[in-house]
Amino acid sequence: MATEAREDGKFLSRKMMARCSGHCHKNRNSVVQPLLTDLYQITMAYAYWKSGKTEDQSVFDLFFRTNPFQGEFTIFAGLEECLKFLENFHYSDGDIEYLRQTLPDGIEDEFFEYLSHLTAKDVIMYAIEEGSVVFPRVPLIKVEGPLIVVQLLETTLLTLVNYASLMATNAARYRMVAGKNIKLLEFGLRRAQGPDGGLSASKYSYVGGFDGTSNVLAGKLFDIPVKGTHAHAYITSFTGFSELKTRTLRHKVTGIPQDLLELSIRHRDALSEVLDISTEESSEGELAAMVSFAIAFPDGFMALVDTYDVKSAQNGVDAHPNGEVNGSSDINSNITLPNVAIECNHKTDVRPKLRCNADVECKCSDEMGRNGEPEDHARCSSMRSSRKILVGHVVLGRNRLNLLTNVGKSFRSGLLNFCAVALALNDQGYRAIGIRIDSGDLAYLSCLARQTFEQVSARFRIPWFNTLTIVASNDINEDTIISLNEQGHKIDCFGIGTHLVTCQRQPALGCVYKLVEINSQARIKLSQDVEKVTMPGSKNAFRLFGADGHALIDLMQKVSEPPPEVGQKVLCRHPFQESKRAYVIPTRVECLYKVYWRDGRICQSLPGLDQVRDRVQASLKTVRNDHKRTLNPTPYKVAVSDHLYNFIHDLWLQNAPIGELS
Repeated sequence: MATEAREDGKFLSRKMMARCSGHCHKNRNSVVQPLLTDLYQITMAYAYWKSGKTEDQSVFDLFFRTNPFQGEFTIFAGLEECLKFLENFHYSDGDIEYLRQTLPDGIEDEFFEYLSHLTAKDVIMYAIEEGSVVFPRVPLIKVEGPLIVVQLLETTLLTLVNYASLMATNAARYRMVAGKNIKLLEFGLRRAQGPDGGLSASKYSYVGGFDGTSNVLAGKLFDIPVKGTHAHAYITSFTGFSELKTRTLRHKVTGIPQDLLELSIRHRDALSEVLDISTEESSEGELAAMVSFAIAFPDGFMALVDTYDVKSAQNGVDAHPNGEVNGSSDINSNITLPNVAIECNHKTDVRPKLRCNADVECKCSDEMGRNGEPEDHARCSSMRSSRKILVGHVVLGRNRLNLLTNVGKSFRSGLLNFCAVALALNDQGYRAIGIRIDSGDLAYLSCLARQTFEQVSARFRIPWFNTLTIVASNDINEDTIISLNEQGHKIDCFGIGTHLVTCQRQPALGCVYKLVEINSQARIKLSQDVEKVTMPGSKNAFRLFGADGHALIDLMQKVSEPPPEVGQKVLCRHPFQESKRAYVIPTRVECLYKVYWRDGRICQSLPGLDQVRDRVQASLKTVRNDHKRTLNPTPYKVAVSDHLYNFIHDLWLQNAPIGELS
């Protein structure tokens, strides 16, 4: 979310502090205020007031209808921000004056006086614990209180929950496909939907299971670990050794200075023979940049190693910075591919299309099958003879090492220079951290890097060298990680930006906020689309667990019903399909709702961000793996009690119009 206010002004600019007029509270988000709403909430409030409904009591449910990302679970997030909003719900004098100027003429002055005294002290909020796995139709938040006030909360609560839950869910899915041993870093600020979206993405990706962020302000506001290295610009800003103004580095223990460039050049010469990489393939500007960065950060040296492509002329490919090439090359990964041209679809599917480019004309152009094999290339001898290929992040065949003998020349330069500088740092008592790969075939290059580190470790007898960290970035999405897993990559950490923070697979969760009761009378919204029919009345929700410890079903009941009991048979019914029903004998029953807000104050001790983050992983463990898998997951069951089922359908019949045939 946007910059949080602090009473001491630590998190606010002076201009923003002046605007607070003494009303700022610790950890309050300065953007989240009553005017962060849709205009029709204010106009409805006036119409309610004009109709004499100021004393009416209501119940609203906030829920979603479908899980995001074609999955079968969602992570609930944003509750703490909702509670802060309630805590600070008040229209300032400036807000009232703005509304006077903005609302249609004819609004009575008494209404603005009424608004100026509104607070959330008479509101009661029930909610599921933040960080919990949640499912469609079960209200995440239930709000009770005066109709006008509860109506005015709608838009703000939705904006606080929708993106937070979507972002946490997206991050949790990345964490599941990456596995628990791989580090995940959020690198999305520059691609996020503005600064407020960028801060929210950093916060809720951490909640969902990421290990850190590149966003410095998010680190300050939310105490999230901040990570980062350098860009290609730093490497290309050096053209040669002469630009190194500082070349010496003192030993970490003895303090004796040494020329780090000389040490690096000496090690580069030795490594050239060990790794079978000519020093002519090494960029001097790149080596100078790495030496400079190592001197600046000797205890935190991590280098970007794919800046320059210095392929030899015999390969028929020209050298360009940033890995751009001319010649017969894979456009995604800078791989020289004899007699094969590649077309890749980078929108949502990492599986490429193939087009033969042999010495003889070939008409074949088929999309890849699901198992990674061409669907119909039997008639194409040139494709058969190509022995398949490695493209982007997808393995298309077995003999990739034979075919890729000329691959990764730009990477070879960076790898040689990095190892040379890392060995020089070792001479001075420091340990390098690792490398980042931002382009090319990530699976192949990570394996090449790990093999190189192991060679250096063995040759120079430096045990820690083979455990250097390999970070990969480059427009990574969920499918990319799945594909890399299948290829046996050696990546230790993924830096993920665009696909994570923009939630490209699904841009919105679609939470809604519906009136279900007024003055103790249940209300139902009917629709020809059954999915949009609301669950009437104030309800409780319970999660029932089976003998294996996993969640079996979520059950909604009327608040007047006794809760289900362990060991007692419970009839669970589909809310709208009469024949879908089952008996459940739970081994554990969890009440999903807690009262979080009552009498104008927060009623629960709110967990810290790390605790919410732990809650996500603990809650996910209670859900069976088939509900969480990425391909064709099993839908989790959400049911209503027999009593609530009958109540819904009786109310439905009472409110549904009776047609007439003529």
